[in-house]
Amino acid sequence: MPIEQRGVDTVPDEERTSGPRDVVAILLGSNLCLGVIIFGWLPVSFGLGFWQSVTAVVAGTLIGTALTAPLALVSLRTATNLSTSSGAQFGVRGRLIGSVVGLLLSLGYTALTLWIGGDVLVGTLHRLCGLPTGGLSYALVYALLAAATVGGAVYGYRVLLRLSRILAVAMTALLVLGVMAYAPDFTAAALPGAGGYALDSFWPTWLLALVAAGLSGPIAFITLLGDYTRYVSPRRHSSGAVLRATCLGLTAGLLVPQLFGTFTAYAARAAADYAGPLVAAAPGWYLVPLLLAASAGSVGNAGLMLYSMGLDLDAIVPRASRARATCVVAVVATACVFVGHFAWEAQDAMTSFVLLLTAVGTPWAVITLIGFVRCRGVYDAEALQVFNRRARGGIYWFRGGWNVGATVAWGLGAVVGLLAVSLPSYEGPLLALTGGVDVSFVLSGVVGGAAYAVCPNPAPSRLCRFAAPPRGAPP
Repeated sequence: MPIEQRGVDTVPDEERTSGPRDVVAILLGSNLCLGVIIFGWLPVSFGLGFWQSVTAVVAGTLIGTALTAPLALVSLRTATNLSTSSGAQFGVRGRLIGSVVGLLLSLGYTALTLWIGGDVLVGTLHRLCGLPTGGLSYALVYALLAAATVGGAVYGYRVLLRLSRILAVAMTALLVLGVMAYAPDFTAAALPGAGGYALDSFWPTWLLALVAAGLSGPIAFITLLGDYTRYVSPRRHSSGAVLRATCLGLTAGLLVPQLFGTFTAYAARAAADYAGPLVAAAPGWYLVPLLLAASAGSVGNAGLMLYSMGLDLDAIVPRASRARATCVVAVVATACVFVGHFAWEAQDAMTSFVLLLTAVGTPWAVITLIGFVRCRGVYDAEALQVFNRRARGGIYWFRGGWNVGATVAWGLGAVVGLLAVSLPSYEGPLLALTGGVDVSFVLSGVVGGAAYAVCPNPAPSRLCRFAAPPRGAPP
């Protein structure tokens, strides 16, 4: 199969041959991996009971899906990725905000996937064949995983879609075997190693888990969904079908692995660490399936994240090809893996990363959705590509390529979110007004959305009316 040549340019309708089933397959298959499973462990590490952890994960995932899934419709209409599409709201240069947010999100989740996948691989190989658990072993395993991931990401969407279809079936079977393997040791009793509630009382800790473990999953896709739906033609598939497929893919693709993570955390008594106890508690017959899950699942998930990172870097630096940009970000992600393994505490690093990026990314997503409603899903696809073509002008040029109102609205939302966040090493001053409860994603989304909503709509009226679309445009 040839390497995909498309970057963030407009995909012609004849190449948009995917459908809603492909959206489900790619969201399900790519997420059945240890990089997502470990988020089910986070509530347990915060000191929550089993059912408390389950409710936090489920509630957060459903709320996040409701907010995130409609973004899939934007790229269905624009035939390009979401960060480029956001130029309709932020300006053709202002959409770099979305590219940077997407790049950081994908970078963090790629590193996390390779990190946890590599740790489980080393531990499993140690039990199977006595592989030493020193730094050299980890370095080799991380490098091999990263190399395999780069291969799929460089070849592009079609290869990753085929891989996701296989993983959707294979990883589901491996997780079912995992439930059988760990079930004899499962208990819903409190784990003494957790050390009580992370935030001293139930509700603040539960809300922390809702955001860090549940909501963060869908929010990770705020700039990624368009990478898949840009290959779906609105002439052959309705918006409703794509939206339902996205909701199903996100909900199943995130809840299945996360709840598996919560289940195995209690079965393995994994309070302070996940990878080590998971491997130690696995029965001998499950070590080979666990090895396959750690390797194949990690490559599938990290491959999609790297693919999105390559697109975002291609959008930031239009002179770079998508393949070259993918290789560059792969090197950076691999470096983050090494730093994460040798320098960071897993729980603190994960919690800080997801809370900060959620606070910054939520107002961008809200503004993009408000813009979609304002223009009724009608975009000028050619005008969105002005920056990518190193040109000037067009209806989304606004002021020097920036929509000042949207940019200021996002900045206000992001700042409020950062001032209201509660991290292991930092507490924002606005926490005093919320009783110490981290609702940063709510405040950032409300403030950013409200600020943008009161701004006048600078887009030409011809894009904000119901009209028969021109030939080649979405119906």
